[in-house]
Amino acid sequence: MAVKRLLTEFGMGSSLRRRDYTQAAVRAVKDALWHNSINLAELFGKDKTEMLIDVEVGVQDPNAVDHVAVAEIFPYGQVRVEVVHGGLDVHRPEGNQTVMANVAISVSLDLEVGS
Repeated sequence: MAVKRLLTEFGMGSSLRRRDYTQAAVRAVKDALWHNSINLAELFGKDKTEMLIDVEVGVQDPNAVDHVAVAEIFPYGQVRVEVVHGGLDVHRPEGNQTVMANVAISVSLDLEVGS
């Protein structure tokens, strides 16, 4: 297998008052995806289901992110979600905090000659 990363997109999302890390992560993924329409698989004669999609999410509380909810955003491809410590929690004077998530989405294909 000759897997080649072909593109990486970045996004940022937030949960302003609910301190919902999953919501912030989902919004960050949508931020990255909704700015483009790339027909990457078709350019290489592949089906969209063959795309290998790696999603790295950075938030202050990685255990609070629902990996399945993040993966469900993608309509096709083989999605792998990894959540790491990152992002930012912004404390507010009234006691709430805003949660910010950052994501990097990498898309790869197996481009082995003869496949």
